Amino acid sequence: MGRGKIEIKRIENSTNRQVTFSKRRNGIIKKAREISVLCESQVSVVIFSSCGKMSEYCSPNTSFPRILERYQHNCGKKLWDAKHENLNAQIDRVKKENDNMQIELRHLKGEDLNSLNPKELIPIEEALENGLNGVRAKQMEYLKMLKKNERLLEEENKRLTYILRHQQLAMEGNVRQLDLGYHQREREFAAQMPMAFRVQPIHPNLQQNK
Repeated sequence: MGRGKIEIKRIENSTNRQVTFSKRRNGIIKKAREISVLCESQVSVVIFSSCGKMSEYCSPNTSFPRILERYQHNCGKKLWDAKHENLNAQIDRVKKENDNMQIELRHLKGEDLNSLNPKELIPIEEALENGLNGVRAKQMEYLKMLKKNERLLEEENKRLTYILRHQQLAMEGNVRQLDLGYHQREREFAAQMPMAFRVQPIHPNLQQNK
């Protein structure tokens, strides 16, 4: 009894749909690998699932971009629009500029100079001299800044020394005034004492009373 034909339509059950997708995807990739090996053909397969997951296969002796290039050449259809072509051209330009900058950097370091002729060495020499002059100018600017800061620090030190000296003199003056005031009060107190309390040990009368 033969197998009945399966109606080709969307499988409603999500689980069955995923199982069927996995089986048939593996079968397609297997067939693509077989035809690539048996018939020495170039095959490329790209499959996207309903959830966006990508599966791909490409023959070992080629690559997917080469397959697209051959397709575009044989069919006369452009797979890349003007925007993508412009971006690709910009990427190539940036890569070329980067390569040139790497070469110039090696030359400035004194590397890979054997392939250059005397005329090509002149701009390199000028660039090095300009760089050296720039470095020296920056060093002089830095030295001037250090000297300026040193001068400002010296002036600030003199100012602080002047203030400190005046404070010390003021403190010494206050101490002398306190001493003078103390002696003055002593003399005023002695002047106000009654005569009976002004005892002098060497008074003649005291010696006689003994």
